[in-house]
Amino acid sequence: MNTNEHGYGIPPLPPAIEDATSRIIGAAIEVSNVLGSGFLEAVYRRALLKELHLRGLKAEEEVRFVIHYKGDEIGTYVADLVVEDTVIVELKAIESLDRSHTGQVLNYLRASGLLVGMLFNFGKPKLEMKRVRR
Repeated sequence: MNTNEHGYGIPPLPPAIEDATSRIIGAAIEVSNVLGSGFLEAVYRRALLKELHLRGLKAEEEVRFVIHYKGDEIGTYVADLVVEDTVIVELKAIESLDRSHTGQVLNYLRASGLLVGMLFNFGKPKLEMKRVRR
C-alpha cells in the first residue's frame, strides 16, 4: 500500500486507471518532444487530444463539472481533458507549477468524483508532470 505525504495508507488504483495514466504520460512526452515549449496551452491541449486518440484512448476536451450546494447549481469547473472517463488532465504552459495548480486539479477531482488527475506543464524545455490523487 502506498502512503500519502502524511503517512496514511492509500489503496492502489485500479489497473485500468494505472494503465491510462501510463499511456497519458507517454502521449504527453510525445507531444513535448514534437512541439517543444513556447506555444499556448490550447495548442498543447489539441495536440495531446490528437495523440491520445491516436493511441486508442477515449478523451474529451473542456469537460464541465457542475458544483451543487443544497440542491442548487452554484458554479462549474472546466477540465482541459478527461481520458477514459477516469482521469482528469490539466495542462499548463507556464514558467513553473505551484501548489495552486495542484489545488485546481484536486478541486476538479472533488467536483467530478474521479480519483486521479494528471498535471502537465509544457512551458519549460523539459515537460513537468505531476499525478494528483483524491
